[in-house]
Order: sequence, then structure tokens, then C-alpha cells
Amino acid sequence: MCLAIPGKILSVQESDDILFRRGKVSFGGISKEINLSMVPDALPGDYVLVHVGVAISRIDEDEAQKTFDYLHQMGEMNELNPPNLQNGKEELTSSIWKVGKEDPAT
Repeated sequence: MCLAIPGKILSVQESDDILFRRGKVSFGGISKEINLSMVPDALPGDYVLVHVGVAISRIDEDEAQKTFDYLHQMGEMNELNPPNLQNGKEELTSSIWKVGKEDPAT
């Protein structure tokens, strides 16, 4: 099963070659650089569905919010939560933050 996450385009980097059109997209406060070649008409402020780093379609804000709500209900957005601070140490709350770290205390 494929899962696409809605995000809001913050900025667009145009290129002479449409295959290299990129943009900064916000996913609930976390920004990532995304390939926008499949949505050539997308502009800053638009919402897009993103799968494996590629925006695959434009959607309206209502649809983006519904999708975020469904993902929250399913617990699928937990991986996007930033680490919490507890007793002066980072408590890594999701596997996304543990990538490449064997011991979070180091």
C-alpha cells in the first residue's frame, strides 16, 4: 500500500528542466525539499500530496486537513513529532529521530 502525505508548499525553485523543479513543503511544521516535477502548476500556498519525496498531485486545503485528521486518528503522524526534552536530555519519541543512532543518550 502506498501512502501520500499532504503538505503545503512554502517556496518553489524553478529550473530550466522541469524534472528538477523543487520546492520546500511543510508537513505539520516540518519542512522538506520535495520534487515538484509532477505538479508543474503548483505554487507557494498550494497543498500537494507527497509520496517518497515527490509531489504527485495538488489538493485543496479542506482535503489536506481531512487527510491529516485521518492520519492523526490512525496514529500515523506520530513519526513527525519532534523530540521532547526531559531532565536536560533529549527523549527520542519516534523511530524517525533514531535513524543512525544506536544510543540516543550519545
